[in-house]
Amino acid sequence: MLRATWCALSSLRAQAVTQSPVSALRIGGSASLPSARCGLQPPSLLHAARAYAIRKPVQPNQDDEPPPSTFIKEYKNIIPSMQKVDDVVKRILSLEMADQKEKLKIKQEQLLSKITENPEDSRTLEAQIVALTVRIRNYEEHMQKHRKDKAHKRHLLMSIDRRNKMLKFLRQTNYDVFEKTCKELGVEYTLPPLHFQKVHRRFLAKKALCIRVFQEVQKLKKQKRDLKAAATAAKKQNNQGVPENPSQTLPETTKEN
Repeated sequence: MLRATWCALSSLRAQAVTQSPVSALRIGGSASLPSARCGLQPPSLLHAARAYAIRKPVQPNQDDEPPPSTFIKEYKNIIPSMQKVDDVVKRILSLEMADQKEKLKIKQEQLLSKITENPEDSRTLEAQIVALTVRIRNYEEHMQKHRKDKAHKRHLLMSIDRRNKMLKFLRQTNYDVFEKTCKELGVEYTLPPLHFQKVHRRFLAKKALCIRVFQEVQKLKKQKRDLKAAATAAKKQNNQGVPENPSQTLPETTKEN
């Protein structure tokens, strides 16, 4: 579809460039593109189509890539006897002519040799984590090339959740192996929240309203406390000029009389 759109836009542009000057000269006016007279912008459309259709090739991760001359896992035991074999046979039995499944096996074995002492043991928890990591990286490379592949995206998310679950269990049982596994694989494990709640727009509006009501109530309480303190202070000032017991003033008044 994109290729057809690209061809149509390029043909329209070439046709407009070749025909518009002739038609304009016949009429006697100035030569201009029909798209300019209509208010359209074909160059911007062409640039947008070019940016969408032509993409840079995805560069795979070369950190854990085995060399192409590496033999397949099944033929590693007969490497000493493979020195006398023809180069064509060596190339056929190497990773250069192997499929993606064999390459993933070699990657998994290389990562297991960095973490565990026995790479052949695939029943341990760290071996399962390594296998999931290799699969996740393969899914990520595939998703970079094919962004609309929903099935691989679903498998990618499921594998990531499964690996996080295994890492959580490994962290609880053997923290040293967990730390070494995360370091060798380049995985950063973050602790999940204790209570997860999906945030909705209605929830945010309700929370903002509750915070605003709480602030207004606090302001009203503060105003009441200030008014009460002012009233008590005024009452004390009024009581300072008036004696508490009026009978104490009677002898003074009688003496004056």
